[in-house]
Order: sequence, then C-alpha cells, then structure tokens
Amino acid sequence: MPTNRSLDQRSTTASSLLADLAPDLRTALTRVGYGSDNLVAALGDAAHAALWRSEPVPVRRAARDAGELGTLIRLLLLGDPMPEREVAAALAPVDTERAIAAGLLERDGDEIRAALDLRPLDLGEGTRWVLSDLDDSMRRRTLDADHVLGVGQASLSLLRATPTRPVGTVLDLGTGCGVQAIHAKSYGRTVTGTDVNARALWLAAATAALNDLDIELCEGSWFEPVAGRRFDQVVANPPFVVGPARVEHTYRDSGLALDGASELVISGIPDMLNPGGTAALLASWVHINGQDWRSRVASWLPDHGIDAWIVQRDIADPALYVGTWLRDAGLDPREPAAQARAERWLEAFAAAEVDGIGFGVVYMRDIDGPTEMLAEDLTHPFEDPLGQETHRYFERSAWLRAVATDPGLVLSSRFEVDPATALERVSLPSTEGWQQRVARLHRGDGPLWQHEVDDTTAALLAGMRPDGLPLSELVELLSFSDTGDAATPEFESAVLGVVVSLVRHGLIHPR
Repeated sequence: MPTNRSLDQRSTTASSLLADLAPDLRTALTRVGYGSDNLVAALGDAAHAALWRSEPVPVRRAARDAGELGTLIRLLLLGDPMPEREVAAALAPVDTERAIAAGLLERDGDEIRAALDLRPLDLGEGTRWVLSDLDDSMRRRTLDADHVLGVGQASLSLLRATPTRPVGTVLDLGTGCGVQAIHAKSYGRTVTGTDVNARALWLAAATAALNDLDIELCEGSWFEPVAGRRFDQVVANPPFVVGPARVEHTYRDSGLALDGASELVISGIPDMLNPGGTAALLASWVHINGQDWRSRVASWLPDHGIDAWIVQRDIADPALYVGTWLRDAGLDPREPAAQARAERWLEAFAAAEVDGIGFGVVYMRDIDGPTEMLAEDLTHPFEDPLGQETHRYFERSAWLRAVATDPGLVLSSRFEVDPATALERVSLPSTEGWQQRVARLHRGDGPLWQHEVDDTTAALLAGMRPDGLPLSELVELLSFSDTGDAATPEFESAVLGVVVSLVRHGLIHPR
C-alpha cells in the first residue's frame, strides 16, 4: 500500500476508505476492460475523438451499445447519472454503498453518479487508472480552490517530455492526482510525491493503490516535505500560471507574483539532485519589454553545478493567456466577475511591462563544474517524445564540455553524420525568378532541428566518416579548395563553431 506521511487524521481516514476500495475496483475495471485500447475499440475513432473535444453526445450514443464498458464510460467519463442496478453490475464486486462512503460515487435521486473522475491512461507500460476531481469538460462546473486536476494537456506534455532511463529515486514535486508519480514507477525504483493540497494526496494515494503501486506521499509546501533529501530524478508540473500574487486554484496558482513559482522551483531543484541526477519540469516565464527571456531564466540557476537545457514551446499574448486560464477555471469571460478578474490580471501584466508569456520544458543535470545553459525556441511541431532526446542531449553536452578547453581534441576527432540528417537545398523567389538558394541541414527525428548552412559546411559534412579523416585534415582540404592556401586561425575557428553547434543538436556525432 502507498505510504502517507504528515496527512491530517481526516484525510488519512478518507484516503484509507478509497484506497481500501482499490482491489475490488481494480478487479471490476479489469473485468470490464476499462482500458485505453478498449475505449477506442468500443467507441470508434469518431466518438473517441469527440471525447477529447468535450462533446458528450457522440460518445453517449456509441456507449449505449457497449454493454458494461459503455455503462462505465457514461458514468465515469461523461458524468451521466445511471440506474443503480446497471452501476452495481458494471462495478461488481465493488459494493455501491462502500463506493459512496469512500467518495467515488454519489446518489442523484434514484440514480448513481460519479463523484470523481476515473479514467484509463496508457503510459507505455499498459493501462493505468487515474483518479481526480470532476472537471467541466462534459458538464459546466465552477472549480473549487482545492480542485485536483486530472490528466490534462500539461500533464500529457510532461509525460512525453520526461526522460525514462532507469534510476533509483524519483521526486514528483506537486504530485496532484499522482499521474507523474505512477509514470515514474516505470523507471524509478522508489518514488516520492509531495503536495500542499491534502485532497490531492488523498486522490494520489487512491490512484497508487488502484494501480497496486507503492508511492511515498508527503504533505507540505514546495521542497519542505523532503528537506535535506536528494534524488536521482526530479519531475514537476508546478502551479506555474503567471499572474498576480494570489491563489484561486492550488493546482495552478502559487501565490507568487508573475513567474515566481517557476523561479522558486528552478532555483531550488539543484539542491535536490544526487550527483549526476536529472530534472524535468514544466515552467513559464514572462517576456519583459526590452529584456531577453533567456537572461531572466539564466538568473534563476546557480553559478556552479548545473547543465540546463531550456526549451520554449510557446509564447502567448497576455490577453489570450488570461482568457485561456479564465476558461480553464470554468469561468465565462463575458460575465462581470470574470471581466473584473481579467482586468486585475492584465493590469498586473501592464505594470510589469509584460508583453508575452513563454511556456516550455526545463531540463537540468547535476555536473561538477560551472553552470552551463542552452535556452532555445522549439515552437515548431514534432512527434517524437522530447524525453527520449534528453539523455542524448546531456551526453553530447558532456562531450563538448570535456573538449571545450582544448580545440585540438575536437580537431583530432573524427565525425559522422547522423543517419536522420538530410541536406535540403531550397530555391527562393527573387525579382529574377527562382534563383536565391538556401541550404538547410534537417534532422528527421527527435525535435526536428534545422540549421541553415553554407556550401563549405555542406562539403565538410560530405567528407565526414567514422573511419575517415580527422577534422583537422578536413579543414585543411576545405581551406585549400576554397582559397588555395592553408587554413587560417579564423577559418579554423569558424569551422569549430559550426561543428560544436551541429554536435549539440545531434546532427553529427564524434567518433
């Protein structure tokens, strides 16, 4: 059973009731086939897509012919009140009265309604089930302050962005319903989840029990519950919403002004990492008029001990940002109360000269040396999970760090072009037709990086072979081909800069 530390007696008792229900509930869900693949098969592609668009009617129509699985779809995913007899049959051997006492179900007149959201999720290790509070995706609701978010787009983004090489200890900072923690059990030997919200820990404990996973859960603010401890990996989906210093919903609001929550977490994680440990978290940062956002994020890192890779995935206009988060809380921006809240929010942005809000993923690795940081935009779409790239990025970064003080080591190395790298030549329009050409190196996997290159760089890569000439000889051949003379220090330095950039993004590899 999951371990719960520092929970008050009331929460511990509630957690036990729901967690004690887990074995029978797991039996019922397994028997009925309440899993990700079965949902698609039962609903069909069109109705399953409608489920994610928050359109209940197509889902309800498809579920009517899906037997007991259809009953659970309507009960747990659509929030429909259902006849008690049908609910009891679909959830057998779960006792309905026990489920009501535990907070899973509730009575609605003569029918039964779900009191919690319970949905399947395939994290690559088979179906897991996640318990959370009901949202307003299928029925209009105003969310409470201690609302526990389920599997939203941010959670899914972090799941795909998290590196999953096996490690010993994992910390899920701000675990919420526990979705990151149960994912971490697929690669971490022991997992600890923390949260300031006792209700979140209640649901995280039940989620862990439902999946028969042992997860340590600790109540408290930020890093306080695990003070003095270190971990091999830290993951976090903190309350990173940027705005005035207030808490309206604990799952998104930190009480810190602007991007203070992201600053607190990014600056605090380095002290939580074991030697060589890594971190992956979602974060937001403001774009201040006249300032470079990269410098802002860099100021949150220590001077020593961290290799950081900051990936900006989106930049939002302040007005669009505020409207999006108002709707997230179930508010209608046309209502007077919502408009007053939007006015205060936008006034806070204006006072701080915020002209945009950046959002992305922050990766950190503990290193023995001065802090390094690469902050870059990756706003284009790509399909490969970013988490698979993370360890390869840090390995490339470590190689570059090892040779940084001795250019001779780079020049004596041999390189090969990554199999996924392609050279594309694009003609651009001009006043005289299609004449101007641009050459681009394009990596066809991972984050799909592109580098615009000149003909000299293209020729350099054409000569790279793992058993071929070292870089120093390629440089001499290129220089002689271009100018008829030996390579100058300036030419050599320019080539080294290009090579470092292409290695960092994995378009070429040292051999």
